[in-house]
Amino acid sequence: MMLRLGAVVCLICFSTTLFAQQLSPQDLAAVEKAMKTIRPEQIRAHIRFLSDSLLQGRAPGTPGYDVAARYVATQLEGMGLQPGLKGAWFQPVPLQKAVVAASTSSVVLSAGGKERKLVDARDYVLDAWFASSGNLPAKEPVSAESDVNAPIVFVGFGVTAPDQNYDDYAGVDVRGKLIATIYGAPSRFPSTERAYYSDGIVKARNAVAHGAVGVLSIMLPEDVKRYPWEWLVPQIQVGEMHWLDKNGTPHDFFPELRGSALLSQQGAEALFAGAPRTLEQAFSSARASQPQSFSMPVSAHIHTVSTQTVLQSPNIIAELKGSDPALRDQYVVYTAHVDHLGTCPAVEGDNVCHGALDNASGTATLLEIARAYASLPRAPRRSVLFVFVTGEEMGLLGSDYFAHFPTVSLKSIVANINIDGAPGCFFSMKDVVALGAEHSTLGNEVTSAARRMGYELSPDPMPEEVSFIRSDQYSFVLQGVPAVDIQDGIKATDPKTNGFDVIKKWLVTRYHTPLDNIDQPIDFESAAKGSALNLLIGYEVAQHDEVPAWNKEDFFGTKFGPRHAGSASAGD
Repeated sequence: MMLRLGAVVCLICFSTTLFAQQLSPQDLAAVEKAMKTIRPEQIRAHIRFLSDSLLQGRAPGTPGYDVAARYVATQLEGMGLQPGLKGAWFQPVPLQKAVVAASTSSVVLSAGGKERKLVDARDYVLDAWFASSGNLPAKEPVSAESDVNAPIVFVGFGVTAPDQNYDDYAGVDVRGKLIATIYGAPSRFPSTERAYYSDGIVKARNAVAHGAVGVLSIMLPEDVKRYPWEWLVPQIQVGEMHWLDKNGTPHDFFPELRGSALLSQQGAEALFAGAPRTLEQAFSSARASQPQSFSMPVSAHIHTVSTQTVLQSPNIIAELKGSDPALRDQYVVYTAHVDHLGTCPAVEGDNVCHGALDNASGTATLLEIARAYASLPRAPRRSVLFVFVTGEEMGLLGSDYFAHFPTVSLKSIVANINIDGAPGCFFSMKDVVALGAEHSTLGNEVTSAARRMGYELSPDPMPEEVSFIRSDQYSFVLQGVPAVDIQDGIKATDPKTNGFDVIKKWLVTRYHTPLDNIDQPIDFESAAKGSALNLLIGYEVAQHDEVPAWNKEDFFGTKFGPRHAGSASAGD
């Protein structure tokens, strides 16, 4: 253990020439010393506490999450950091949760004068939110109901992407119709653009723009292998959440869409019975990234009843004020989500989704990064915010709320570094994947820090996972802030370890199950090194004269930056 930590320190010292090109000798010595405060034992201790059964999976709005939030705030206070919200550690996030009442909800297909009532949890599972009653000022649970009955038009992936010369809606009229779509986006799209167009909110907005009134979704067989139906159903049945604006209105809610359901393979076959093209033909076109659409000789009646509740769950925010009077009003923001799924289907008698790696590990390593910053004899030139967010598992809710209502001016946030699953937990790595680094000059700091730590940089090995839109850095990207999320690479230092197989196995056996617990194999020394990498990236951004900028003609920079003048933020 100590030998491997020693190797890290020696590597940094060996790279002094490269490091000194951008940092003074005093800064170099200070950050080297700060890195030594990141200890594997402390990371393990944080993960052990946060993933304990006592916290019941840290679901937003539960006592378990509140305990975790207070633990995080206590740790930050003990480091000597300052609370980030006018003297308070907690930023309350108002949430609305909806859970389908399965016994009174239904999906019925009609074709040729015959009806077929589909079976809940076998043929379909409903999205709760499409029974929203809108504003819910009361905290007591209420019932909401929605109904839609309309013909169906199949629109492939449901994607309109002018920049990729692709449009599934070309040549069809879906006004007043239900649409049937395939999960995901064309595989020929670049990785992060594919992720963007896979986003359910982007697809819903596109459906509304074309006049659709509801959605039926299906999945490619290869996606079902990664996300088995038996695993998906309970994930969806726990319900949905949205954050509420100051008027109590759910954010990213589309009242025009009056029903939505995900169909199983069996449900999809029922949908395609008698269609102009077979289900397999539709899948083949999707795999070939070919736009496709056609009217189907079937209509659907979707009736959704849900129970809805208003609750609160806080983000936890700490601040380290910068030392340079000219730059201290600019901020580098670190994020990690504290929440997880709560209770879930039992495995070996355990029904707590502990979320040890997802994301007690990210919370743990961000705490240690914060401790390293607090130990510096002189704060970095720019200020640093450490934002521990809620509701990531329910749709990036806490980070999206913060990005809309930041505790500092949105224009003053120069970069976001997100930690979702501490890099290095699986095995000692030779490489890392920097999601988002290719879109802005933030990639320069990533490249520099990775070289100093002895890491190679690799492209996303699993673009089909659309990881770029699935964690909290994406909330900042949507507000025009350059962001990066360092993920595990697949090249292990041990030649006997197949990193790709290790990660894939974890995704299909432990991810979002009770088996993501403290008892699984975790390489804490490697996680400490990954933490040091994230420390270095942020430290370089905080010290450099230049502000990270979107690369010229970048997809996300063109779409979301420069910053939206109308964004709601504390200082605008």
